[in-house]
Formats: sequence, structure tokens, C-alpha cells
Amino acid sequence: MKLTKSFNRSLWVYHVNTGSCNGCEIEIVATITPRYDPERFGIKLVGTPRHADVLLVTGPVTHKMVDRLRRVYEQTPDPKVVMCIGSCGQSGGVFYDSYNLDGPQDQVVPVDVYVPGCPPRPEAIIHGVVTAIAKLERLEAEKQ
Repeated sequence: MKLTKSFNRSLWVYHVNTGSCNGCEIEIVATITPRYDPERFGIKLVGTPRHADVLLVTGPVTHKMVDRLRRVYEQTPDPKVVMCIGSCGQSGGVFYDSYNLDGPQDQVVPVDVYVPGCPPRPEAIIHGVVTAIAKLERLEAEKQ
């Protein structure tokens, strides 16, 4: 897979936890280790959404995280892709009917790529990021 001219650099990913049990975070940490080596695809984590191309969002969205998630989404420059990692972000998972939730992630911000699982395997996360790369390429092609 070859990135378009606008993505001649690494794909930068920013991680947001909106109230998960941290199972997905453990798998994300396992994904960035040398065993899976996502940097071979040009993927690296960044510390600010202002530099990110992809938002990796884990967990169902709690009341306190709604505004924060929207703010992070707005701070991320276009073109951007939002990845929903884990079952909790897609449907609420085991927290489905909790009093503290404002719903799944796609009710707060638009989600482009879903990575199912509780927690998802590192291979599934890498596949999701590669799918996000393809989505970014399509967005760039449409813009030109």
C-alpha cells in the first residue's frame, strides 16, 4: 500500500479513553511493541490531537467525556479518521445500560472504522489502522 503524496510521512495516531475498563489499552500497548511493529506501516502514537491523522477511541462515552471527546475531535485537523476500538465503544458492551453513559461513540462523533472485540487482538487493531489509511487515501483523492 502506498500513501498519497500528502501522506509521505508517518501516519500519526492519538489515543482517547472515554471510559473503558482498560482492556483495550492493554492490547493497544501490546500492538505498539516490537513483536507487531506498527511502525513498519508508518504508524506512530503522538501526544496531541493537533498532530494526529487518526483518533483511536476506546470505551463507551461517559457523561464527563462527551465534551472532551468532541473537543479532541475538533482539534484534530482534516482529513481525519476516527477508529472505535472494542465492543464497549460500539454498543456499550458490558456497561450497556449504565446510568453514567451517553451512548456509544458514534452518537458523539462520526466513526469511520470499527474494530470489534473485547478486547480486540493486536492484529485486528493493525488491520483497522490499515483500513484507516485506505480511508484517508480516498478522502485525499476526493479532495483533489
